[in-house]
Amino acid sequence: MTRIGFHASHEQISPSDLLSDVQHAEQAGFDMAMCSDHLGPWSARQGHSGYAWSWLGAALATTGLAIGCVSAPGQRYHPAVHAQKIATLAGMFPGRFWVALGSGEASNEHVTGDRWPAKEDRTRRLEECVDIIRRLLGGEEVSHDGRVRVDRARLWDVPDEPPLLVGPAVSVASAARVASWADGLVTINQPHETLRRLVAAYRDSGGRGRLALQVHLSWAPTEAEAEAIAFDQWRTNVLGGDVPWDLETPAAFDAVGEHITMESVRHAVRISADPAQHAAWLAEYADLGFDDLYLHHVGQEQERFIDTFADRVLPQVRGEGS
Repeated sequence: MTRIGFHASHEQISPSDLLSDVQHAEQAGFDMAMCSDHLGPWSARQGHSGYAWSWLGAALATTGLAIGCVSAPGQRYHPAVHAQKIATLAGMFPGRFWVALGSGEASNEHVTGDRWPAKEDRTRRLEECVDIIRRLLGGEEVSHDGRVRVDRARLWDVPDEPPLLVGPAVSVASAARVASWADGLVTINQPHETLRRLVAAYRDSGGRGRLALQVHLSWAPTEAEAEAIAFDQWRTNVLGGDVPWDLETPAAFDAVGEHITMESVRHAVRISADPAQHAAWLAEYADLGFDDLYLHHVGQEQERFIDTFADRVLPQVRGEGS
């Protein structure tokens, strides 16, 4: 059975409100959760960006959910420090924490003052970091001199059950690349044919583990309200090419977002006032082979979405509805 999770967007909601939201999602019947890890939002209209790792401790301690986080080692986070954070949560909450390790975005990483590397350099840095983190989680003392440097690092509290290190990928090429090290794959909703090729590239390259999809959606009681929410909150997040990875500030995203149309937003966000339509869309993603669907309502108010989907969408996707 496909599992359905709640996506906690730190860039859109304050940490305290988001903690209440994830607790509400568990009570309503969502199976698990995941969250983002940013230093700043993509738009001033989103207006938040709490520290994900503090929030994760509170969320794991006050729910019974398995919770994951998409995070980037190598620049803002040194891999040894990253490994320590991962190990601590995995040790405190066995089997309930996973992390997807990505190559990062300039909007979060530029604050260190270091040069923002080209894509291939970022990917190679990530691969070095993954190896370092995995070795540290395995109890090794690690020294490394490459795109990142590590001097005799060791974790003194190593989890009995190593957490999953998941590969995040948006492109087919990235899916094939992360297959060499990932314990699973997480991506975002895209055209079905793109997702088919992405999944095939991951599996054909030896990728193992579960397939997860973060579904950006907008629901409201009326179509006009659902469209308005998506356009206000998510039009800075539908940029193509290398633009999303290379812009550095919310102001830059907002400037580019002024040229985005509602049609472009609809290509990236599933927008409908009809819960049955959302259930149908989610069933299509399950049919593509995704084991886990993480629902991200792109609005800043989550309560109505959680209650409506728990009552009218989740049962249909699970085959419990009429």
